[in-house]
Amino acid sequence: MTYQSNYDKYPKTKISGFDSQVWSGAPAIRAALRSALSGKAKAVLAVELYPGADKGEICRLLEGLSPALLVDADACALCGPELDAKMQDDLTEDRVFGILTTRTLDYYFLPEKLDAARQQVLGLEKGLAIVYGTGAALVCNQLCPPDQLVYCDMARWELPLRYRAGMSNWNTENGGAPIRTKYKRGFFIEWRLADRLKKQLLDRIDFLLDTNAKEAPVLITGEAFREGLRQVSQRPFRVKPYFDPGVWGGQWMKTVCGLDPKEKNYAWSFDGVPEENSLLLQYGDTVVELPAIDLVFYRPHQLLGERVHARFGTEFPIRFDFLDTMGEQNLSLQVHPLTEYIQDHFNMRYTQDESYYILDADPAGASVYLGLRTGINREDMLRDLRRAEKGEISFPAEQYVNKLPVKKHDHVLIPAGTVHCSGAGAMVLEISATPYIFTFKLWDCDRVDLDGLPLPIHLDHGAQNIQWDRDTQWVLENLVGQTQLLHEEQGVRLERTGLHTREFIETVRVEFSKPVELETHDSVNMLNLVEGREAVVTSVDGSFPPFPRALRRNLYHPRLCREVPYGTGSRPESHGDLRQRAPVTLPKSKKPWRAAKASSLEAKQGPFTPSSPEGQADPAKAALGKQAAR
Repeated sequence: MTYQSNYDKYPKTKISGFDSQVWSGAPAIRAALRSALSGKAKAVLAVELYPGADKGEICRLLEGLSPALLVDADACALCGPELDAKMQDDLTEDRVFGILTTRTLDYYFLPEKLDAARQQVLGLEKGLAIVYGTGAALVCNQLCPPDQLVYCDMARWELPLRYRAGMSNWNTENGGAPIRTKYKRGFFIEWRLADRLKKQLLDRIDFLLDTNAKEAPVLITGEAFREGLRQVSQRPFRVKPYFDPGVWGGQWMKTVCGLDPKEKNYAWSFDGVPEENSLLLQYGDTVVELPAIDLVFYRPHQLLGERVHARFGTEFPIRFDFLDTMGEQNLSLQVHPLTEYIQDHFNMRYTQDESYYILDADPAGASVYLGLRTGINREDMLRDLRRAEKGEISFPAEQYVNKLPVKKHDHVLIPAGTVHCSGAGAMVLEISATPYIFTFKLWDCDRVDLDGLPLPIHLDHGAQNIQWDRDTQWVLENLVGQTQLLHEEQGVRLERTGLHTREFIETVRVEFSKPVELETHDSVNMLNLVEGREAVVTSVDGSFPPFPRALRRNLYHPRLCREVPYGTGSRPESHGDLRQRAPVTLPKSKKPWRAAKASSLEAKQGPFTPSSPEGQADPAKAALGKQAAR
């Protein structure tokens, strides 16, 4: 039987009450802006661009308004070699890593040029003055306030795609530079600068322009934008996932997620990373794509909860992604930095503790590499890693690193400092803290990347972070087989599957064959259906409509829904595994569940596999993960 994917690659959240405040296409957008600016002999329009928004396309749109004055804000900033030199301390000489900048955007602007631009605007006696570009809001400050402020936004994942297509970084000409060079500059500097300015503007913008699709802009009012985020923060929601190939990428996601079968492979799927993913908000028949991080910036208390916000601020600290090695190769052998190391070297406040939840495994065998074999010699291992980096030998990984067999629904814990990687034949739900870029590769299986270049190896960083006492015995006692039964009754089994004591994320799995009600503990939660075709999340007080959860989709449940515990609505042929995270550990004195007062959820007979979704039977499963801010 051919498997039919029910994975929604374009999940939309319908926003009510603002259908008349959205416009698509240049003619309609110009008409809306003209209306907002009408009735004045002189008007000033500020158009702030997120770095990477197509400046030429936006300029053509604005020229259609027939401005009397058009001011390019980017011309007020440093550019080219001068800008490169000013950024160098934060960029460093490393191919991958820089230092997260503490600067603000105005640091790279020349005060005399900003003043001159303001004088141009103030000197216009009649007509429309438009200031546009990255930094337009710096020109149009309190000394030169705009009549209308438009923010041109863009989903984060769109930026690397444009880098690959040849786009340069902001205010420089480096289109031919390697993708890693451009991404590093965006990640460590440009996006930090733009996000700091964006947070200041969210309550002030009059319009937001969605610039993700080339030559297909969509405009919404600032009121519709902010109300959309308010509505999203009061209900479960999904983000738009994206998928990317890799040298070790596998074949599982092609089938399960309904992807293009002609692609060679898919290595990653990001379906739970607000900094990277986007929200699709539907106003009437029009869809607006926004960076999901906008929700974190604008509604942090309502989304995260007080304890998570107190620790992490306007950052979403949990990351869910998929790693697919089914039918392909091992990941790179790697280690993540310790907390003090990432703080001291990269100005990141917390590190990438993580875990591998095995969604599926090759029946012929799957494995993970985890921790060091008891009795190895540290200097011998580092010597062989350096020789492998030079191409002198192929690193004998199994001589130094534990290779452990894994099966479907195993959960392997990976605190920072632990040498690890997924082996071939595994489909991994990676549950981790958000700092995903800070991976020190130790060995990449003698491969080159998709661009034909060797992948960067970071042995100097890695050697300073490997915890050499995490040997075979320590790994077996602390990182594998850590599932604890919390409660069991007819039709419901609740287990804590992790994480390690050093990590702030707690993950709980619920297996159920009847409705179950789960507490949110006054925090954001994330859920993932790890077994079965579908489950339904319902509100016990009717504050949001039933939300169907299909296989392997990640679901956000904001803290604001804290009085609306998870419930599984009755739907034929539905059962599932819900995965959630929350910012507090489960109090020992309080049960994290109670029986739902709803009709029963029927479990489909059969564990899911892409090739045989109707096979013979596990009970319905659900995993509820909770993030603990300790």
